[in-house]
Amino acid sequence: MSSELGTSENPRKWRFTWEAQSHIPTLRLFLFDQGTKPCIQCKNLKVDLNFERSLLLVSWFEEETEISFRVPVPRVLVDIESPISFRAMEDHIEVKLVLLLPVDHHIVSNFNSILNMSEATSQLFSMDSDIKSLSSRGGVHFYCKSCSTNLTKKPLSSFAEMPSINWREVADNWFGACCCSFGGISEKLVARYANSYSCGEESCLLDATSVILCKDDLVGFEFPDRDGDQNYESEPDCTEDDCINEDMQDAGGNHGRCVCPTVKKEKMSDLSGKLNSLHIQKEPFVDSPGYKIIEKEITVPSLIGTVPVSYFSENVASAPGCCADNRIHVLNHDKEVCTPDTVSYFSENVPSAPGCCADNRIHVLNHDKEVCMPDTSEISKEQKVTKASEVLANKKSFLNGFLGNIFMARSYNLSKDVEWIKFACPQCSSLLGAYPCADGYAPLDGGVRLFKCYISTCLPVCESGDLFRKYTLERMFTSQLLESAKDELSFRTVVRDLRTKSPVLQIVLLNPNSWCCTGYCLGTEDTVDPVANINLYPAIKVLFSDCSYRTESQIRMIEEWVTKNQADEVYMLDHLISELTVSLEAAMDMYPPSYTFLQGLPLSSLPR
Repeated sequence: MSSELGTSENPRKWRFTWEAQSHIPTLRLFLFDQGTKPCIQCKNLKVDLNFERSLLLVSWFEEETEISFRVPVPRVLVDIESPISFRAMEDHIEVKLVLLLPVDHHIVSNFNSILNMSEATSQLFSMDSDIKSLSSRGGVHFYCKSCSTNLTKKPLSSFAEMPSINWREVADNWFGACCCSFGGISEKLVARYANSYSCGEESCLLDATSVILCKDDLVGFEFPDRDGDQNYESEPDCTEDDCINEDMQDAGGNHGRCVCPTVKKEKMSDLSGKLNSLHIQKEPFVDSPGYKIIEKEITVPSLIGTVPVSYFSENVASAPGCCADNRIHVLNHDKEVCTPDTVSYFSENVPSAPGCCADNRIHVLNHDKEVCMPDTSEISKEQKVTKASEVLANKKSFLNGFLGNIFMARSYNLSKDVEWIKFACPQCSSLLGAYPCADGYAPLDGGVRLFKCYISTCLPVCESGDLFRKYTLERMFTSQLLESAKDELSFRTVVRDLRTKSPVLQIVLLNPNSWCCTGYCLGTEDTVDPVANINLYPAIKVLFSDCSYRTESQIRMIEEWVTKNQADEVYMLDHLISELTVSLEAAMDMYPPSYTFLQGLPLSSLPR
């Protein structure tokens, strides 16, 4: 945010901070150092504006010695006809310039855009802009911003926006207003939405603060797997059309088993003791998936389906007392003995699933003892509805909002069954992101979240070709904080540790539309070389309090403050909170000591 100038040109180490507020045509300057009391020491204070060189010349006499230095003026529309207001305070010098237009006026913004002086804040975290820029590269590697280590095995070229976890807010029209589901349309819509979330290889999902990569696309990382368990993501060769729902069970068999193209040989029921095993494989096709029996040997030609039932009734008679049951009789004898109505037998004892087989006699050939192998092109609507319900069950963590933005999570985004594990660079061990898991194993959804502020899209990092060079922890936090203040109508926030749920940081938003820049003043020795231009940057002003070392009684007071003021509660990784606290404390140096506390709380700012 700051535009620091060299301290070698400023022996006294006087510091300047320019500040402006939205909709107010005034630019204010703070000048201060650590050992001077301007109200006592700065006699005959003078302030002059060099408009052509964008410099402010400040001078005074101290013990009959003239002290002077120069202050660069940011690119703003100053009203040169208005007088300059200045005064010496207890610990700083304050200067005010009158502007023709406020710094956030659309004319000024357009002027800055034409001169490429600054990037529009609204475009810093634009999902459409990020996806478009990444896709235009053809293939993108991701690198650690701390040590420039390559994190991906191969360039990624497929980018899409992370589906919103707040899908229920826009899903009212999916379900209608009556109690019926319209033939499963609602379930299908939700299932289709759930399927849009997929952490597949060579693809990347993006949200406002993170990129989500498949764990198999990361180089140098190993994740523990569950023995005997599978992730709930679908198998690559088993799709919604060629799998039958597990929940679809009927009285006669397990028609819900998922049968994929590579089905192992299984012995069929030995109806006569002379049936060989049937090998089932997926038939090559173009139009629709299906299955066929490619090998079978039946040595009893008249047993099933090849001879009409009337053949048995006319030519074969049962001897009295031959068999206790005519149905068993047919299995004990050859042609010359009687048999019951075979079709009736199998229709009673080998029930077929609806739509399974056109003829029960064919049904018998297509079954193991309990497994039906219908042509999947004839799967009934009921099966597809049940399949949609299975998808919802498999991806319930996503649908419940537990796999969303973990950079700054809400209480309703957390689940006791989902644990978030820090993900660090294998080279320098710097934090890169996090991933969800259950029982400490591999990523629950196969995806790892990398925070944009810690990764780069090219080498060298943070150069003009780096699409994430503008992303910093402070800007990402500010963006989320302002969005929360807008949605929740709350300007008080408590940041809790994601693991312990304890309050660690209190923040009160004072001004969401501030503009500022800071640096060190210049000496007057060299007046020939041009001065570097400086720009005002958007920022927010906040009060904050570090709660990480509070006692139990102080923690109780914070909890009461949260309840009384209905403060917004967010959850972050402890490393992010610590780094954010350091930034807040460092930003306090932008202002003189008399401006660093308000109502007993430290006053600071963060870039936005």
